[in-house]
Amino acid sequence: MRPRTTSLIIDDDVILSETMKSYLARQGYDVLLARSGLEGLRQFYQSRPHIVLLDVMLPDMDGFEVCERIRQLSTTPVIMLSARGQEMDRVQGLRKGADDYMVKPFGFQELQARMQAILRRSFMGAEEPYGQIVEVGELEIDAGKGEVRRGGNRLAMTMTELRLLLYLADNVGHTVSHEQILQEVWGPEYVNDRAYIKVFIRRLREKLEPDPSQPRYILTERGIGYRLVSMAAPRREVVAPTHRLQEVGV
Repeated sequence: MRPRTTSLIIDDDVILSETMKSYLARQGYDVLLARSGLEGLRQFYQSRPHIVLLDVMLPDMDGFEVCERIRQLSTTPVIMLSARGQEMDRVQGLRKGADDYMVKPFGFQELQARMQAILRRSFMGAEEPYGQIVEVGELEIDAGKGEVRRGGNRLAMTMTELRLLLYLADNVGHTVSHEQILQEVWGPEYVNDRAYIKVFIRRLREKLEPDPSQPRYILTERGIGYRLVSMAAPRREVVAPTHRLQEVGV
């Protein structure tokens, strides 16, 4: 029997957060609540939830700062919740490390669907008996461990970033469209959200490229999509895992 998934809601809107808690509890989640950024960070470090639902407007510090602090030490998925729906706000949240950004008001069924999609990405290797290693030039992507290394040096990656990189590596040398990326990496719920791709490609370039402003690994095909380039063809092998990603009920 799998352990229940724990979610942390950081939101000072008492009515909304209590309603979300009741809904998610009925769906089988364990739910923690925090009313401020500092309280949310304390809860996060003490309880280590599987996913965080984070309001942007908080009484002590904004959600962007909270997300940034979480991301400094953890790859735990974060969904930002905000009444601010401008593209610049969404992009700012994603650049701070959020995995998703939902505009209030939103439907709870959609929220749950996005939580499930993110959790599936986050624990994508939990049920696989063997890990997959993909090498593209000096990049080594270990899906089983959830790690990426360049020249032997480990690079910190969220699971969404890892899935995006792995999909590009699976198609190395070939251009994949925006729609293909959204469908395969994020899921059908995201097929119209191109802002996600731009931000996560930028995040990957900042971690992978010697000079992100002059990328040589991840190239843009204007109006079409992106292409991963390497001097060497990808090599795959199956290895016995030395580490398993934590299993959770999704």
